[in-house]
This record gives sequence, structure tokens and C-alpha cells, in this order.
Amino acid sequence: MPLSEQEQRLLEEMERSLYQNDSDFVARVTRRQGRPSYTSITLGVLGALAGVAIVIVGLVLRQPLIGILGFVVMLAGVLFALRPGMRAPKAKAPRSGRSSGRPSRPAAGGGNGGSFMDRMNDRWDKRNDQS
Repeated sequence: MPLSEQEQRLLEEMERSLYQNDSDFVARVTRRQGRPSYTSITLGVLGALAGVAIVIVGLVLRQPLIGILGFVVMLAGVLFALRPGMRAPKAKAPRSGRSSGRPSRPAAGGGNGGSFMDRMNDRWDKRNDQS
């Protein structure tokens, strides 16, 4: 269900106020850390599965040290899978000619699609331009 004109104006006013009054909060929220790569996720999951297998072997053999080692391997695999990517963010080219009267937003660390809010706003603009 689309927003009414009054709701859209109110939302845009609130957004402008947030960007003007609390720029530190906006910078913290929109800061992008690299995304984990598929390789690190795959290796982390395999490491976690190996850790589970080692824990089971330790239980079957009734050797607590093997179980503890398996837990450490499992934990290391999960942490490796969840670590942020090490890629440096790309600088985003400034856009020109926005269709709405919104103020320009501070860069959110670049990346392919910009910040989440920028992507959502672009989708919203495209949807409104089509109707």
C-alpha cells in the first residue's frame, strides 16, 4: 500500500532532520564493513563440521582433551566464517539528477550498491517513477 502525499512529506522531513541533527549516528549506522567472502564462509563451515566430528570422536573415545580440541576447532571455524571481508570499499561515484527533492546523503563507505537506505530509496524512486 503506497504512502499518501502527507505521509511521504512527513517521512522526508523526518529523514532530513535525522541527517542534519544526528550526523554521528547516521555515520555509525551506515558504516559498511566488508562482506564475508564465500571462500571464508565455506572454509569456516567445513572447519565447524570438522570440529563437531572431533568432539564426537572425543566422546566415543572418552577423551576430554580430544573433545576440547574439537570444540576449539569448531569455534574457530564459526569465527572464521563470520569475520568481515578484508576488501577495501570502492568509492561510489556521485549521482546527479535525482528525481526527488531529497538532500544528498553522506557517502556510506562506498561499495557496489551504496548504503541500505540509498538502495531502498532508489527502489522507491523507480517504483514511483513507473506509476
